[in-house]
Formats: sequence, structure tokens, C-alpha cells
Amino acid sequence: MCRLLNVRGTVLPLTEEKVELVGEGQTTEYYGEEEVSRNVCRIRKLSYDHDIKIEREITTKIAEADLIIFSSGSLYTSILPHLIVPEMQKAIDAAMAPLMYISNLVTQPGETDITTVSGHVEILNRYLDERHIDIVVSNRGSIDPGVRQRYLDAEGKRIVELDESRLHSIGVETVIADDIFCINSEGKIRHNALKTAYLIFSYLMDHSEGQAS
Repeated sequence: MCRLLNVRGTVLPLTEEKVELVGEGQTTEYYGEEEVSRNVCRIRKLSYDHDIKIEREITTKIAEADLIIFSSGSLYTSILPHLIVPEMQKAIDAAMAPLMYISNLVTQPGETDITTVSGHVEILNRYLDERHIDIVVSNRGSIDPGVRQRYLDAEGKRIVELDESRLHSIGVETVIADDIFCINSEGKIRHNALKTAYLIFSYLMDHSEGQAS
């Protein structure tokens, strides 16, 4: 897969088993990523349709990591599914590396309608067992009001606002806030990949005394 997509680094699947994401509601279960995404407001807990074993190399990489990063993306169908496996929770609990979250720039209607960075972090912390997010990278750049309104009118999406004091009150030790968004050729709000990567690498260099790999 890495060769096919020209990805630098290593991409590891959570498991090689055929597995279905399940959203457990009060009286109904929702099967599959699409159904879960449509019914997040009704879901009380995420699980899989059967117990799975994760790839051993994943736990090894977590133990060796200098920094564990949770990227931006769909919380309930892209990020949290990796945290509901007991083996993964135990590996993260035992890891020495701090946990970093790259905040979403906009909400995702129907799935992640929360409009503050702290709201996203609180959901992640709920699934992280004994650990919590230590570092947050968030946009503090001002997005043109016209772009904001266009997103709201066309897609129902709102800008995720940085609430730094609340982040610190829920245990986030470091907030790295900067102008990290860009508007692509299609008029879409996206992370400035180079700027975001620079901030992450700078954090690593500042906190690893040059020993990060």
C-alpha cells in the first residue's frame, strides 16, 4: 500500500481480520461506518462486531514512539475506532510518548458537530482509558467571514474554535496555536501541511534534546 500510494513511512492496518464497526444506541445497534456516521447523536458506545487481535508490530511501534499523534479527521469513524480495542488502550497507557491531537478545522455535520477544540479533545479522552491528550495543535488564524458563511450555507459546516483556557482546564499541557489553514484551488479550507508538519517537528526537537527519530 505504501508503494502504491507513494507514502513515505510505514502504514499498518489495525487488524487483518474482516471486522465491522458497531455503534451501540440505547435500543438499536448501527452497523458499518456509514450507519455509524449517520447516527452519532444516538450512539452511546462504539465497538466491533467481534473481538479482534491487533497486529503485533503496532504495539511495538507505540512503545518505541517519541510522539503519538491523533490526526484530524472523522472522530467516530476514523480516529476512535483505533481506540476501542483493549490491546490498543493498554499499549497507549504503557507508552512513554506524549499524546498529540491535530485539531479539525471545521465541524462534520451529523458526526462531529462540536464547535470547540476542547469538545473534540474531551471525546478522545473518553476513549483513551488512563491517558489523556497532552498536546494540541490548533488553528488560530482568522478565516474570512465570507468563507465561513459559504461553508455554513453549502455544507452546514462551522469553524472549530480554539478555546485554550478550557483545554488547559481538562489537562492539556501544551497548546500549539498558529495560522495553519489554507484555502485550496477549489476554495476548500484545508490544513497547511507544511506549516503543521513544521510545528510538530519543532515540538519534537524542543522536547527530545535532539534524540527523536
